[in-house]
Amino acid sequence: MKKISILGATGSIGIQTLDVLRCHPDQFQLVSMSFGSNVEQAVKIINEFKPEYVAAGSKEAYDILSSNVFSHSFSVGYGEEALAEAAVYKADFLVNALVGSVGLVPTLKAIEEKIPVALANKETLVTAGHIVKEHAKRYNVPLLPVDSEHSAIFQCLHGEQPKTIERLIITASGGSFREKKREELEGVTVKEALNHPNWSMGAKITIDSATMMNKGFEVIEAHWLFDIPYDKIEVLLHKESIIHSMVEFKDRSILAQLGSPDMRVPIQYALTYPDRLSLPSVKSLNLWEVGQLNFKKADEKRYRCLQFAFESGKIGGTMPTVLNAANEMAVEAFLNGRISFLQIEELIESSLNRHQAIARPNLQDIQEVDKETRAFVQSLLA
Repeated sequence: MKKISILGATGSIGIQTLDVLRCHPDQFQLVSMSFGSNVEQAVKIINEFKPEYVAAGSKEAYDILSSNVFSHSFSVGYGEEALAEAAVYKADFLVNALVGSVGLVPTLKAIEEKIPVALANKETLVTAGHIVKEHAKRYNVPLLPVDSEHSAIFQCLHGEQPKTIERLIITASGGSFREKKREELEGVTVKEALNHPNWSMGAKITIDSATMMNKGFEVIEAHWLFDIPYDKIEVLLHKESIIHSMVEFKDRSILAQLGSPDMRVPIQYALTYPDRLSLPSVKSLNLWEVGQLNFKKADEKRYRCLQFAFESGKIGGTMPTVLNAANEMAVEAFLNGRISFLQIEELIESSLNRHQAIARPNLQDIQEVDKETRAFVQSLLA
């Protein structure tokens, strides 16, 4: 029985991870979890899975949760310290499904406790990839990818020698506005942006998919997860989301991982690696039903956030930290109706242009740059 901690249990990845646990009750036990503000969903999860520790995202959520009556006793906390506690509480495997840079410290805490990490929190590697990788190496702890793209690459590389890799080809659906030209993005609404054609995701990630920042983050993640230089990573538009990513080798052979667009597949693979369990709730892929697969090279002029990510990753240091912090603030402002869709890019670009990167930042440097960037974007919004 593998004891699981899920950070972000009420979010999209968290809910789908619970689906996997529900499918295999003899294999997995939820021992700890965190949630943000969705108390109603958290109560349902607690009643069903009976975790021993729960971290709430705020004092308000903590108070509301504490007013409920449960059939079993468990410990409850809130805030950043509780989040770090939930990451390691009696767990022997962590699923980090948080959204935002708040996922960094709990990841480092789990690594220090030698707990393997299934990483769905992109911002952990985007903001502090070098620190996380050094930590994982020092404590000999595996980082297992949950994103469908990185899971695909991970599976394609199984049994292969790193020196034989020629390039990584990361596929992208193109997001909610993939059929629109750049000039047609003026005035698009939040509702339109949240209407993703292929995947069911949380609001922030869905907006990131529409801007292609999500794919930019995945490029930076791939760089750290697989130790591949940026000039050997490409993004390919593939609107069906059937091929999740590909690897080309020195001999020009290309391996691809295919499957229906269902996040439960890479989630379960991370939980069970190197084994595989059945997953009857996921539909088999019948290519004759798909009929046709389409591919198109990603245009960085059309998707400027993708360009920002490549440039920030190549500069390195604290530049990706700025990229992430500015993006988080800008996306939140868009979701709240304070800025237009294209102003997301403008705020990010302004933040990147003013920053002088620190080449080898420590954790404190990263946290200070993150805070400073958020304050700068807030000043522009004001």
